[in-house]
Amino acid sequence: MKDYDIAVVGAGPVGSTFARYAAEKGLKVAIFEKKKEVGVPLQCAGLLGKKIKDVNILPDEFILNEMYGACAYSPSGTMISMRKNEPFAYVLDRIGYDKFLAQLAVDKGAELFLNHRVNRVDTKNGVIYLKDKEVSAEIIVGADGHSSVVSKEVKNNPKSVHASQYLIDTGENSFEDDYFQTYFNSEISPGFIWVIPLSKSTARVGLFANSDYQGLNGILNKFLEGNEKLKHAKILKKYHGIIPVYDSKKNIVKDRALLIGDAASQVKPTTGGGLVIGFVCAKIAAEVVYEAINSNKINVLKNYQKQYRKMYNTELKMQLKVQETLKSLNDDDLNSVFLKLEEKEIGKIVSKCGDLDSQSPLMKELLKSGLIFSVLPKLLSRKIFGL
Repeated sequence: MKDYDIAVVGAGPVGSTFARYAAEKGLKVAIFEKKKEVGVPLQCAGLLGKKIKDVNILPDEFILNEMYGACAYSPSGTMISMRKNEPFAYVLDRIGYDKFLAQLAVDKGAELFLNHRVNRVDTKNGVIYLKDKEVSAEIIVGADGHSSVVSKEVKNNPKSVHASQYLIDTGENSFEDDYFQTYFNSEISPGFIWVIPLSKSTARVGLFANSDYQGLNGILNKFLEGNEKLKHAKILKKYHGIIPVYDSKKNIVKDRALLIGDAASQVKPTTGGGLVIGFVCAKIAAEVVYEAINSNKINVLKNYQKQYRKMYNTELKMQLKVQETLKSLNDDDLNSVFLKLEEKEIGKIVSKCGDLDSQSPLMKELLKSGLIFSVLPKLLSRKIFGL
């Protein structure tokens, strides 16, 4: 007899959400978290599209700010902006929210073990090995992030990029507090710099790129020094995170184990965000796991990977194409593209069709209107989009 029906490795937001769903179905669930405290340190920009309220519980107390608009800047400073009549994104207290989701899982019956690092797993027999003990489970769920122990056992080769972020305070009204900003240049492409206001004087300023932590901080420091409104800002906190690279071929099921969230590289290629996808996949996974345990047929777990790919392959492949486009452009190209987009009043189209979580509707609109071909060189357009 196994110790648990399910052993979840990792008490991040996706792992906790899965554990809650599974516990609600009457399954015996344990969550093993290597940290002493859930959610600490902060490793996320905390900007989530409004769809988050459709896929998980989000009390207003964890919403620090609402975003109604966004603007993007080219290397030379050309700005493209959009605005909606209602919030399309929320800035979250991620540490508080992560703790809340973990507590919800516990309230539903899941057992949470903090400061319990899983050193290795046996996916065939359903065993996880900790420092001084081993625990058995019918199914192991890897929700342990970019460097997942479970993912390594599934024989994946994890790829990731670093992210760096500062919490700054300018001491004055420096921001339109319902707009976030993004800055693009070929040095960090396909990554970008973001400025996400928490108030008129405070903001999270960060970036992700193919560079190490020291290199990212150097780029951030240079950015702050070159921005008139930000160069005298006080840096209150510094954060460092690692974002997994989306891999459409990644195996997320093996034997008695499956992967969710960052461990499964379930992230948007264009932004590195993954909570909304992760929450949806947590629900799918819980339903499949329940069926597998109820029927005593472990091969049912393969349905989870099939459902995930069916739901997200088209969207994520489109985002990969956008990412490839950005990679191929130098600063002159980016400046030219931004100028053309500004002339074509792209902001109006983005305001109408833009969605922080699903970018394919916008890309389809740009393709349908022919705008993409008037902005990018024709050969590049055909290479990237296969048209």
